Amino acid sequence: MTLAFQSIAIIGKYMNQSALQLMRKDLLDLAEHLSAKNIQVWVEQDTAQHANITTYKTAALNNIGSEVDLVIVMGGDGTMLSVARSLIDFNVPLVGINQGRFGFLTDLRVEDMLGQLDRILAGDYVLEPRVILSATVTRDGQEVHANCALNDVVVKSALRLIELEVSVDEKFVHKQRSDGLIISTPTGTTAYALSAGGPILHPNLQAISLVPICPHTLSNRPIAVHSDSQIDVRMLQLGNAQLSFDGQFQMELKQGDKVTVKRASQSVSLLHPSDYCYFDMLRNKLNWG
Repeated sequence: MTLAFQSIAIIGKYMNQSALQLMRKDLLDLAEHLSAKNIQVWVEQDTAQHANITTYKTAALNNIGSEVDLVIVMGGDGTMLSVARSLIDFNVPLVGINQGRFGFLTDLRVEDMLGQLDRILAGDYVLEPRVILSATVTRDGQEVHANCALNDVVVKSALRLIELEVSVDEKFVHKQRSDGLIISTPTGTTAYALSAGGPILHPNLQAISLVPICPHTLSNRPIAVHSDSQIDVRMLQLGNAQLSFDGQFQMELKQGDKVTVKRASQSVSLLHPSDYCYFDMLRNKLNWG
């Protein structure tokens, strides 16, 4: 039988020292299982170094996407977010094995991973493209930063209210006094945006949600716009405001800065076994009845 993928990279969550040995054991079990099927196995360089794995080919995270046709991420959603941003230019699909807490993105259980991956290797899977956001910061007419996010781009101050001016496709929406604003993909609506009272958007929706964080005016409600829209956020008044991407990278903002957010030209593709159901996942992760 011809397998759907011939070269696979494994990337693990190695930052948590208390869980490192367990991750190492699971990773080696997986790597041996794949190698027995004559699949070329790569292990991400830092993962291999921290887990003391020397028996497989290695490559740095920013380059490993050029060597393989599938990436398996062992960790939590945070690990998946970091990997997705790093591999955005390679168009390589991702499979997530949950060794974290929630597992909205890393949905395979460790105890089921070998059987589920065998199904995926046999072609019994669904491919789910996910929207990526691209954001730039313009200061005094010059672009000073650019980055991308799979979950959300967030403007926030932890100290006091900030004032923002929001436009969509160059049409003024409102001025907002709040703790900040979450600009979220459908993927990110089960993350920070959900905690801030935003709606859950199904991943196949072509939409972006704008969710205020503790708005001063209670009538200021979350809204969703088409994913082809361009969102501009101008900083009018701020106190130690920051811009974050998936909660993993932050930069300081200054008064007058303009943050422009739109859909990136690239996307991320997640692979699931063919019987995967998004609503089953929501029900299990959010403890719905």
